[in-house]
Amino acid sequence: MTYNQDLIETIISDQVHNELHSIQDFLRWTYSTFNRADIYYGHGYDNAWDEALQLVFATLDLPIDFPPEFYAANLTRTEKEVLLRSVIQRIEKRIPVAYLTKQAWFCGLNFYIDERVIIPRSPISALIQTGFAGLLKTEPKRILDMCTGSGCIAIACAEQFPESEVDAVDLSADALSVAEINIERHNMLNRVYPIQSDLFNDLPKDQYDLIVSNPPYVDIEDLADMPEEFQHEPEIALGSGVDGLNITKRILAAAPDYLTDDGILVCEVGNSMVHLIEQYPQVAFNWLELKNGGLGVFAITKGELVKHNALFQ
Repeated sequence: MTYNQDLIETIISDQVHNELHSIQDFLRWTYSTFNRADIYYGHGYDNAWDEALQLVFATLDLPIDFPPEFYAANLTRTEKEVLLRSVIQRIEKRIPVAYLTKQAWFCGLNFYIDERVIIPRSPISALIQTGFAGLLKTEPKRILDMCTGSGCIAIACAEQFPESEVDAVDLSADALSVAEINIERHNMLNRVYPIQSDLFNDLPKDQYDLIVSNPPYVDIEDLADMPEEFQHEPEIALGSGVDGLNITKRILAAAPDYLTDDGILVCEVGNSMVHLIEQYPQVAFNWLELKNGGLGVFAITKGELVKHNALFQ
């Protein structure tokens, strides 16, 4: 029997069910149980406490800022059973909390999430929350979110720039169905527009002040080494060839045709930044320092893209 299986045997025992009563009991116990389990944190949270908070409050349909003075409130038997079942799934099946609760936070906004899309966690959130300070000459009116997934980046950009319109593009019809749920949830039906397209292939030659993209970028080596939690996410949204740059290179090749003269492309490539730097040493990628500590996000001007366009073809 593995260590995780030992934990599960303990969880399903009558003792645990009978001794846990309040929200506070479940927060403490879930935190301790996650700390003892062999699970990986990397889907919006990096520690057991934050995952415990999100799991307990979201499962109970409570806000994350629920007043502590009510933590002593007792739970019903049904609520306890649902929580215990979720903890078991997190440990036994290594399902990320966002998929268990069907929600995730991004830029301070709550999004519906299921296994048709990857879980929002892009460090681009730090740039959105500062209005892409230092990168844009004027506030953008037209924004393109390429590889939108759940629509979180598109919606967060629309929230940050209230005068803008945002096109949210993805190849996956399943992903766009999730994005549509979130667009409606955040009252963005008249400002954020989901579009199915294989990158730029099916888009009209529109001009955008800002193109933002969190494309698939995991290289083949990292994809093979990813913890089990990532296997619940759609592989189409993670891997992108041997060097992780297949999609990014296509974006770099086509982006200048869709940018205004002062427009910029902001793109996340994660660990595959090393491959991008090695393959294009002559290109002036502006690698951004992010306040949330993320790496592998660059900004590049239309002028620089045009200058080196032949390299990306």
